[in-house]
Amino acid sequence: MIVLLAAVLGATTFIGYLFGQGRLTLPSSITASLPPSLAAGLTRSNSVTADLPTELKNYAFELIDTQAKQGEVVLAVRLVRKPTGQPVTGAIIFGRRLDMAPEGMPTMTAKLEPQPTTKPGVYLFKTDLAMEGAWQLSLAAKVQGEMGTVANKLVLKAAP
Repeated sequence: MIVLLAAVLGATTFIGYLFGQGRLTLPSSITASLPPSLAAGLTRSNSVTADLPTELKNYAFELIDTQAKQGEVVLAVRLVRKPTGQPVTGAIIFGRRLDMAPEGMPTMTAKLEPQPTTKPGVYLFKTDLAMEGAWQLSLAAKVQGEMGTVANKLVLKAAP
């Protein structure tokens, strides 16, 4: 019994350490159902890159268009290797969230449906921008051959 307790304590400590290092994050499906003040404390801001390995600082998501019409749209995002500007294909995007945090409404979210694409390094997401204003697109991805997670928060404007 004591061995089991020690194992559980060790595992939870290790998981806490991974969260603190930013190597482990909660899925947006969980944080979306939490009160904003609690979700903010459990998620790590991905705009700070000081703790990222050097290799991951070389990657970034970019919105192809920073403005969109209010309503149903397809958002196009490019993943690039910054030193060369080359598109990154084959990334696994496992974290995605669209909300109105820039407008002070982080609980106002919209679903993102991945769409097929033929352009290298371009990732498409179908969504419904229900309100005009600033929307924050948060993305997290694994890049083949790299350790860690590439994550960015991008802001776009929805106009009537």
